[in-house]
Amino acid sequence: MKKLPRKLPRKLPFSVFIICKNEADRIALTINSVRGWVDEIVVVDSGSTDATIEIAKKLGADKVLFNEWSGYGEQKIFAESQCRNDWVLNLDADEEISPALRDEILAEFTSEMPATNHAYQLRCVIMTMPQKKPSPLAYVNAPIRLYNRQSASFSSSTVHDSVIPKQGLTIKKFAGDVFHRSFRSEEHMVAKLNDYSSMQAAEMLAKGRKASIARCIFEPYTMFLKSYFLRKNFAYGFAGFSLSRNYAHYRFLRLAKLRELWALEKLKKIDSRKENS
Repeated sequence: MKKLPRKLPRKLPFSVFIICKNEADRIALTINSVRGWVDEIVVVDSGSTDATIEIAKKLGADKVLFNEWSGYGEQKIFAESQCRNDWVLNLDADEEISPALRDEILAEFTSEMPATNHAYQLRCVIMTMPQKKPSPLAYVNAPIRLYNRQSASFSSSTVHDSVIPKQGLTIKKFAGDVFHRSFRSEEHMVAKLNDYSSMQAAEMLAKGRKASIARCIFEPYTMFLKSYFLRKNFAYGFAGFSLSRNYAHYRFLRLAKLRELWALEKLKKIDSRKENS
């Protein structure tokens, strides 16, 4: 690792962009984890009714904007477009850059800027409430979150907000963590997974995908095992069991909703034929 100087000559020429809605209880952790060492913080809100906007402004976000919600991918594309720097770092409002990761990023970018076709994966470590630090066995995913807009951008998917290269990328991975506190409570988990399953069902319908009855029956069981054992949610005790159980139900819901949408489409076609006959 490159040696981090004691004093930085300037803030890193990054724009951090954060999309949010009703995150007053969590967005301070996100902003504070990057405040002071990045050039710009952009917050895009989709209609908060709590103190999210006030908190973001108070903590020094350079831009706090409203944009009507049209899906995760489109919202992140809009937020990215509002950044003044080509190098951008995306964080969700329930994520926090750890001090170790901050130091890695500073060391990587302080002496010289990488080529524009470089991108960086960040280790997003799942934490359950009220954990203050992740379990050693915590599930980790590593999406690309730090990149140059000349070489990559988010996809327009309403659900799968992943970075897609515009040209060949050289991808590196940092060792430090992003702390990801996805769910506030059991109630929040159920509501969030219910909304997410609706969005996924609609996207699957648009792509012409279908769900058999057999898949509806068996997929929840396999997804519970995947979540509980392969994603190591057993390490969280009952909280991990509940997370896996709800994840399995979410996978059932998206298939059941997809079948319902196909049934509604079929009824519309029948009604249309009757009207035209």
